[in-house]
Amino acid sequence: MTTATATATASATTATTTARAASRPRLGPVPVLWLALLATPLAAGANAPVLILPDMARALGVSGSTATWLVASYAWAMAVGTPLLAGLLRRRGLRAALRVASALLVGGTLLVAASPWLPLTLTGRAAQAAGGAGLTAVAMSLAGSARRMGVISAGFGILGASGPLLGAQLAHAVSWRLSLCVSVIAVLAVPMVSRYATASATPTTPTTPAASAAPTAPTAPTAPTAPGTAPGGRFDVRGAALLTAFVTALVLLPHAPVAALGSSAVAATLLALHVRRQPDGFVPASLIRKPLFLGSALLALALSGSYFTLLFSVPRLLADRAGWDAGTAGTGQLVALLTGSALSWLLAAASARMSRVAVRSVLVGVGAAAAAIAVFASWGPLLLVATVGGTFAATGANAVLSMHAASSAPDPQRPTAIGLFALCYQLGGAFGPAIATALVLAA
Repeated sequence: MTTATATATASATTATTTARAASRPRLGPVPVLWLALLATPLAAGANAPVLILPDMARALGVSGSTATWLVASYAWAMAVGTPLLAGLLRRRGLRAALRVASALLVGGTLLVAASPWLPLTLTGRAAQAAGGAGLTAVAMSLAGSARRMGVISAGFGILGASGPLLGAQLAHAVSWRLSLCVSVIAVLAVPMVSRYATASATPTTPTTPAASAAPTAPTAPTAPTAPGTAPGGRFDVRGAALLTAFVTALVLLPHAPVAALGSSAVAATLLALHVRRQPDGFVPASLIRKPLFLGSALLALALSGSYFTLLFSVPRLLADRAGWDAGTAGTGQLVALLTGSALSWLLAAASARMSRVAVRSVLVGVGAAAAAIAVFASWGPLLLVATVGGTFAATGANAVLSMHAASSAPDPQRPTAIGLFALCYQLGGAFGPAIATALVLAA
């Protein structure tokens, strides 16, 4: 076979392959309900132990205060796992992030289901949370709009509100271990999300006939990646480790203030120096210097902290100020949480027609009003209104401000921006219970 014949044959084969690829039906964006299924079970898993901690403590042979580390370890792994898995999504693409996150979630669930000892159970809970955080980072990266992100965020609120009751019912019917395994249902969405996301990825532009006339060495096909990812490149291990140390110190701040404060200061200083030396590393310098990103992330942290403070304070306030019993207070709070979560979707849907200043004014106004009502109100229904407002502000912030934060970053950094934003939001979940304990629960 002559060189000209071989070249013509190769060109014909390439053209045929390109034509076949073009003729294949391309799927549209990932349906938002699949994204919600991928992300929201994390919230149910986080809140499932709230009402069954005494049962868990007895089964593991530890004190009630020691059993609370099953909640703290989950919160820590959520906070740490979100930027780490978002970094994996950015560097290695969608499939790698889905595989690692799914393996962590399934492996952690198996540990929780079978482990008879607290240390192994804590390890399993942390793995569950890190895996769920990774799946959540993928879902948020694929949302693409505030309206679709609003569905995911509202689902977070609804499942988070239902988590304690769901956990108690499963523990009563079967076992407390089953209550801690509810987040594993997120893996049911992984095949469909992978299928839609990879099928809708932008195909490689075919070469021109003139360019293809020159024979070239064959190359291995590359797997499509999620929109906004930049596969390849060396992973910034030091930056990831320093961010993990900083977040760990912050999460421990309510439990060991003096040691955590000193550790967080040291970790923050080392992280800042590292970012200056490696501005394109795990924490991009260009991203954290942008006012839009910083303003969105810090406002989400404040509103999340206020929401979680209300979440833990209002049942006690309903009992002390309004004389409500535990059952009535729990039912009322559940209705309030579901209402606030549903209303937040309306803000997310309307945010495309609102300016950023208007959206932030609504969030800050409602969040501040909710906090003020909780401080001064003594009428039970009014305290529930505060819960609705706090839930609306925090859940709406998660939906809308995450899109603002992502829009401040170039496409390759979007998963990183969403991961760091989610980290700030989840730190509010670590600070809120401690604030509630200091101001209300310890009184």
